Amino acid sequence: MDSGTALVPIGGFSARSPGQQIRVLGQVVGCTGSRQAWAPHRHGVPHPGLVLFQRELKEQLQALQDSEREHTEALQLLKRQLAETKSSTKSLRTTIGEAFERLHRLLRERQKAMLEELEADTARTLTDIEQKVQRYSQQLRKVQEGAQILQERLAETDRHTFLAGVASLSERLKGKIHETNLTYEDFPTSKYTGPLQYTIWKSLFQDIHPVPAALTLDPGTAHQRLILSDDCTIVAYGNLHPQPLQDSPKRFDVEVSVLGSEAFSGGVHYWEVVVAEKTQWVIGLAHEAASRKGSIQIQPSRGFYCIVMHDGNQYSACTEPWTRLNVRDKLDKVGVFLDYDQGLLIFYNADDMSWLYTFREKFPGKLCSYFSPGQSHANGKNVQPLRINTVRI
Repeated sequence: MDSGTALVPIGGFSARSPGQQIRVLGQVVGCTGSRQAWAPHRHGVPHPGLVLFQRELKEQLQALQDSEREHTEALQLLKRQLAETKSSTKSLRTTIGEAFERLHRLLRERQKAMLEELEADTARTLTDIEQKVQRYSQQLRKVQEGAQILQERLAETDRHTFLAGVASLSERLKGKIHETNLTYEDFPTSKYTGPLQYTIWKSLFQDIHPVPAALTLDPGTAHQRLILSDDCTIVAYGNLHPQPLQDSPKRFDVEVSVLGSEAFSGGVHYWEVVVAEKTQWVIGLAHEAASRKGSIQIQPSRGFYCIVMHDGNQYSACTEPWTRLNVRDKLDKVGVFLDYDQGLLIFYNADDMSWLYTFREKFPGKLCSYFSPGQSHANGKNVQPLRINTVRI
């Protein structure tokens, strides 16, 4: 090959950016001398170096076109997210406004009812007092008249006159003597004092939705190592021998788990689970049709939407792979909110209602609440049960 057409190895370009490679190509072309050096060989065959450079430029063009497509798709995604965020914010403003307006309306209605009740109690008490004032005023005048009669008789100095009037005293004093016997009821001030805000809150509780539901556990689904309370609201892992329970397709045989007795196929639901003093647990939702036999991967693709406490003080959402949750303080009580129709499952720290994690899914079929207290240990760790928090008002 002519020394004036010496080539730089093409492989050396691959590690460079597109701009660097083009600059290097330009330098190579500039160093090769006259145009004749790149002229086609005899019989019109392109120079090999030119072919390689063209191939390299086409590859760079393809890379830039791919990058252009990726940037375009990214921008489209960002624009969609921008529009969705604005739309979601508008919708959430409406939701928040409606929620507070409902509470304000309930408070106004309760305030109106309480004030009307106060006015009714006041009117009843005042009427009773005024009637008694009128009656006792009339009785007082008669008593005073009787006292005047007796004073006049006692003031009579003439014995014959005094004795002559004694016979008529009984008739004259008739109806003049009354016993007081005053009875009355205290005005019910205690009804409107004391822990007034708490009293109002309790009266509103029946109108607030959703509130912690009184879920129960389904004994027919419980692993034979699990022990349930009589009211089926508490579940603990038992270290004794497995209970002689009849096996069925409903019962978990490997995972120490149990389902709630209610299946959800729509609507909005909320419940709370007490997890205090435990080092391991799993709670959430499971498809009613999800497998309950053998070792189960707790993840959405298997029909489970859960969060887990593991390694004593770590919390994760059971996604694929797990998503570590940012939890500052150890959880004592977890709130689970399900909006089936919107495809939302949200977990909260139920003590302060701070958000933990959200699953967004299109739920196929019925869902059941899912509970696993985890295995307890001989050293006393994780022996506490899981307990459904039932709010009684």
